[in-house]
Amino acid sequence: MQFIFKPIPSESIEIVVPLVKKMSKPFITEVLLLERFKEMVTQNYECVGVYDGDLLIGVSGLWFCTRHYSGRSVELDHVFIEESYRNNGLGTQFLTWIQNYVKAKGCEMIELNAYIENVPSQNFYEKDGFIKPGFHLIKPL
Repeated sequence: MQFIFKPIPSESIEIVVPLVKKMSKPFITEVLLLERFKEMVTQNYECVGVYDGDLLIGVSGLWFCTRHYSGRSVELDHVFIEESYRNNGLGTQFLTWIQNYVKAKGCEMIELNAYIENVPSQNFYEKDGFIKPGFHLIKPL
């Protein structure tokens, strides 16, 4: 099966909402997600997708910045592949495509967060060479 990997235009960002909703906490509604995505695309954010023909089956957000400890970097956000397409190498293909895409944009480092309870996700990224140098802490305001 041949998949297409490509950036999602900011003016079409609403197409990612149904996929991201599948991985979101229940209290985050599709209306709230769309509101947030419309704001995100005005910042240093891009979204890329995986397509099976015209059908969007996977997404990843890309937050671009320069950090003192890593230089020009990108943080992957809400990486998601439809369940029926998992466990066949597509995630690895998508991650490879993303790495080539952001490297061509001058990035020196990729970062991401994985939920503590999502051990399969952590194992996937560690297999690709990601390391766990610390904890990501949050505090609601």
